[in-house]
Amino acid sequence: MVIQGNFYKLTISEIFCQIWRSGKITYLERWGLMSALLKDSLTPDEIDAINRLLHAVRRGWLRVEE
Repeated sequence: MVIQGNFYKLTISEIFCQIWRSGKITYLERWGLMSALLKDSLTPDEIDAINRLLHAVRRGWLRVEE
């Protein structure tokens, strides 16, 4: 799935890689993931990637930026 915003056009896997490399989730990345979830057209692999990110936040491996 491709997420479109005002400044970027990324896939879930690209967002996942950006977040994992930086160690943080920005507001725009959270917004992109949220809009993808609301469109309800994600593949099982994309849902798993988002679940992995949420698990990493809960464990403290990733931080959420305001």
